[in-house]
Amino acid sequence: MTKAVLNADIAKSKISRHIYGHFAEHLGRCIYEGLWVGEDSPVPNTDGIRNDVVAALKQLDIPVLRWPGGCFADEYHWKDGIGPKEGRKRMVNTHWGGVVENNHFGTHEFFRLCELLECEPYICGNVGSGTVQEMSEWVEYMTFDGESPMAAWRQENGREKPWALKYFGVGNENWGCGGNMRPEYYADLYRRYQTYVRNYGDNRLYKIAGGANVDDYNWTEVVMREAGGMMDGLSLHSYTIPGSWEEKRAALGFDEAEWIETMQKSLRMDELITRHTAIMDKYDPQKRVGLIIDEWGTWFLNEPGTNPGFLYQQNTLRDALVAGIHLNIFHHHSDRVHMANIAQMVNVLQALILTEGDKLLLTPTYHVFRMYKVHQDNELLEVAFDSPLYTHGGVTVPQLSISASRDQEGSIYVSICNLSHEADAGLSLDIRGAQVSAVTGEILTHAELGAHNTFEAPDTIAPSAYEGALLTDGILSCTLPPASVTVLTLK
Repeated sequence: MTKAVLNADIAKSKISRHIYGHFAEHLGRCIYEGLWVGEDSPVPNTDGIRNDVVAALKQLDIPVLRWPGGCFADEYHWKDGIGPKEGRKRMVNTHWGGVVENNHFGTHEFFRLCELLECEPYICGNVGSGTVQEMSEWVEYMTFDGESPMAAWRQENGREKPWALKYFGVGNENWGCGGNMRPEYYADLYRRYQTYVRNYGDNRLYKIAGGANVDDYNWTEVVMREAGGMMDGLSLHSYTIPGSWEEKRAALGFDEAEWIETMQKSLRMDELITRHTAIMDKYDPQKRVGLIIDEWGTWFLNEPGTNPGFLYQQNTLRDALVAGIHLNIFHHHSDRVHMANIAQMVNVLQALILTEGDKLLLTPTYHVFRMYKVHQDNELLEVAFDSPLYTHGGVTVPQLSISASRDQEGSIYVSICNLSHEADAGLSLDIRGAQVSAVTGEILTHAELGAHNTFEAPDTIAPSAYEGALLTDGILSCTLPPASVTVLTLK
């Protein structure tokens, strides 16, 4: 039995709802078929956007959506995606599968999607192959309320008033697909480009600089030193990849050794945030600049028979644990982590939704986001405990990942991941600083580690009520089954 103390009277940082953000790139079937089917599609839609996908995503209270990439952002020229659709320029998506893009989903369509989802837009601008003028005019087109060439063009295209836009990324992965730049060069480019990413009227932009790839701490050092005062956020990209980048493993058919390797690599996110934060603290001790984890999630081999450039993979109980672990880590670092966006929303990598024609299924990752949404904008509470260890095949990791928060009404939420593939986890939680008299819970687990949903059996793995928690004199006791994600509500 693991003994833990929850100090309900020790509130730490605020868990920004933007930690539950999402990412949709022009990649595979994420935009086209996943989110966008066009106004003439037999699939029920609103202005070309799938009704079923929107309805499912709205259940998650999505706070923010990043678009158009990703690697695609630094080859995307926004002027090709506005105006009458029959006149929009077709382009080849050189990064992802070599398919032809018809640009039917552009700026207007993206903002319409955000309106339907009731979420904030996050635009990523083109530094790699675009110009300062192109980026500047895009911001003017979207946000200027007055007389100007771009505002007039927006009005001609059917949008009288500007959109509200807060989050703007100045380039993407400029150390790699966004230009193979050195940090010194990117820092200077960032200083130049962001100068022309202007605030118009009452619209105030939160400018996000392109940050490091995984553990490139030198990138963070240089960019913070040279440009930290000119940014509001700095991104970090890190994927959970069992095996290696060159030799990825399959999403299905994995064994226990691959399970624990995946857990171990997920937990590494804590180290990455800690070390990047330490560098940021040197230049920004007030923690004004947010760390933006705007690409994270599992990356496995594409499903057999699919275009390898589409990055389509199945989603299992293993992905659910990865999601729960990451969200708990982001909570713990919410004094610096202002936003995180899982990659990606539909049909790509660790997707929350998979579609096929007019069919849709919800993945285990979707269910974790739905269960965890109760933490959004809550106060992070201190939980002190020493996790038992989980060992398999020479690899050892903590068995438990725990996070707790309190909402404005005083309800307390505790999210618990049992990483072990075979052992129960007993937990005794001493609740101090609050009077609680009732506990309810929800759990996601399955007897098979590779359990996943298919279009033929879309509910193979889904949450169920958890009734194994007991409250006695302020002590909560429970036993959590192997490979499980549980959220408890205390009132």
